Amino acid sequence: MSDSRKPVCLVIGAGAGIGGNVALRFASEGYHAVLARRSDKAGLDRLIAQIKESGGSASGAIVDASEDGSIEDLVARTEADIGPIDTALYNLGAQIGNRALSDTPHRTFELGWRLGCFGLFRLAHVLLPTMAKRAKTGRHGTLLVTSATAAVRGNAGQHSHAAAMGGRRMLCQTLNAEFGPQGVHVAHIVVDGSVNAPDTLGKLLGDRFEAYKASKGEEGVIDPAALAQTYWNLAQQPRNCWTHEIDVRPWTDVPWWNDNPPPAINTSARKPK
Repeated sequence: MSDSRKPVCLVIGAGAGIGGNVALRFASEGYHAVLARRSDKAGLDRLIAQIKESGGSASGAIVDASEDGSIEDLVARTEADIGPIDTALYNLGAQIGNRALSDTPHRTFELGWRLGCFGLFRLAHVLLPTMAKRAKTGRHGTLLVTSATAAVRGNAGQHSHAAAMGGRRMLCQTLNAEFGPQGVHVAHIVVDGSVNAPDTLGKLLGDRFEAYKASKGEEGVIDPAALAQTYWNLAQQPRNCWTHEIDVRPWTDVPWWNDNPPPAINTSARKPK
């Protein structure tokens, strides 16, 4: 059991990229980090050991968020055995790969929704009312939600991912509308670019991962440790200056709304005469 006096940061989706780095960042500020991931116990143990070696406090669990009751049990155990959750990060992806509509079975589409949208609903359902009660007499709680370009733009082959992430974004807006006035900060982070994460993008690209990063350039891929600072800053914002939605990308990338613009308005493609 951790020191109950420490504020708790719960990370659902604690891989070696964003989730693990956010946990490390909060632990460095005196939080006890609770890391949850679906698989790879060895990887989870490495992250916990890294936090402890850095002087932080952490524990973890293998949790399949798609199973009924799994998120609810995790929250209940954390609050009972470790302490009140001050900050929660929902960092689960819903990426099932590029698939044509004909190659997307019903179950595959539904899995993306369960991980991308329904899991967040379940976390909010079990945690936000408690955070709202605590906000009446103490520090506000914070729900941080990692999102993606697909939350605001659907591309071919992204039926499940775009639907799940679009739903995630709208769910964050409704949660913010209901719980913001009750003192709970809900922040939706659109990660509009590639992240240097070995167990997400790295697994997706396989042996092409290093070549891809080299093609993007030294500062062309998001550093998850640097991104974790953004998450920390959001969680520390005062009530009179909350950010509900933010998007981040490498400086070399164009924003999602200006990606592949028509030639008539693509000023970057115009050459001086």
